[in-house]
Amino acid sequence: MLEKVLIANRGEIALRILRACRELGIKTVAVHSTADRSQKHVLLADETVCIGPPRSSDSYLNMPALISAAEVTDTVAIHPGYGFLSENADFAERVERSGFIFIGPTAEVIRKMGDKVTAIRTMKAAGVPCVPGSDGPLGEDGEENLRIARDIGYPVIIKASGGGGGRGMRVVHSEAALLGAITVTRNEALAAFGNPEVYMEKFLERPRHIEFQVLADHHGHVIHLGERDCSMQRRHQKVIEEAPAPGISEVQRQRMGERCVRACEELGYRSAGTFEFLYQDGEFYFIEMNTRVQVEHPVTELVTGVDIIKAQLQIAAGEALPVRQEDIQMRGHAIECRINAEDAKTFMPSPGQVTLWHPPGGPGIRVDSHVYSGYHVPPYYDSMIAKVIAAGEDRVSAIARMSVALSEMVVDGIKTNIPLHQEILSHNAFRKGGTDIHYLEKRLGL
Repeated sequence: MLEKVLIANRGEIALRILRACRELGIKTVAVHSTADRSQKHVLLADETVCIGPPRSSDSYLNMPALISAAEVTDTVAIHPGYGFLSENADFAERVERSGFIFIGPTAEVIRKMGDKVTAIRTMKAAGVPCVPGSDGPLGEDGEENLRIARDIGYPVIIKASGGGGGRGMRVVHSEAALLGAITVTRNEALAAFGNPEVYMEKFLERPRHIEFQVLADHHGHVIHLGERDCSMQRRHQKVIEEAPAPGISEVQRQRMGERCVRACEELGYRSAGTFEFLYQDGEFYFIEMNTRVQVEHPVTELVTGVDIIKAQLQIAAGEALPVRQEDIQMRGHAIECRINAEDAKTFMPSPGQVTLWHPPGGPGIRVDSHVYSGYHVPPYYDSMIAKVIAAGEDRVSAIARMSVALSEMVVDGIKTNIPLHQEILSHNAFRKGGTDIHYLEKRLGL
């Protein structure tokens, strides 16, 4: 097993990784900005290193500072968590070249899956269904681009090859708007990602967002842990996630899971990963692969019994997966609500001191959070302060437990989006299950 791991992240995921390390007897190094001295994982870690001022570019995105922190603490491996540098191929490469283990896939695979055009080609070669599209980057020939759009059929969506997180996308409903939209998206992609390459896909008007969790070791063993439904979104950002996805049959689960496994085998993938799909009219369409652990991994853990973070650590240590596909069974249902420090109506961030923190409890309730009474939520980072996960024997009981949990939760001193979650849970459409990715924004009138 790894002797010492540096956690190159902050917040609840840093604490989650620290706890998994402690269970496995691994020593931990917590890095932090000057704004995060009082983070819970920093207080609990075996060693700590301040890596810079509050701005992410000067701390959590500062590769030399992170590598130096690993060197001075005699770290063996670096876990990037999610966000920040977790899907940065250059960082993974620098970690390995510096003599450390990167807890994740190889830089080559991260680079390949980070380029959406290359990822789509790779998935098609592996037999994974993809959204009808341009099958490659768009050229400068306007007439050819208009022809491609006609063949696909409007509406279409223009996407940046290097994009992600809902950025670098533009929906086009008519031929008259197409060429201008391509130019604008190219310019935005160059400014945001340093890559002006864009491609075109059919815009699905009422899809759900379904993703499959995979784990792969160094010994050629790959398994999938079923699917999650992440369709409850606002501006392409997930709000509520659940597993399993309502309405997905066991036959569909096995068919798509096997295709994801096959793709991993052909990629030579290792560690945890997630295949994201749009799902409409009974068909799955690949959109991207996340080469890291997901925010919503707890719902999968609760219905499969597999600890995904511990599995990442064990895989990085060279161990074989302790379970095979036939061992994986999805039992019950789990729902996760992302609790953000923001106004529930305006969505404006609400940093400040948490004067009283009372997380919920009871059967089937899990809270992943770094917050405590007296903690100061800084204004420099993502506004998520907690994840509340409710598990039950079925979806109805999971929703009931989540409703009770949210009613018990107390966060004083700042505003949170708990009222929004309570409202969503009361919607008949949500209780029925199977809402598409546009449902929440339409409901909110956005």
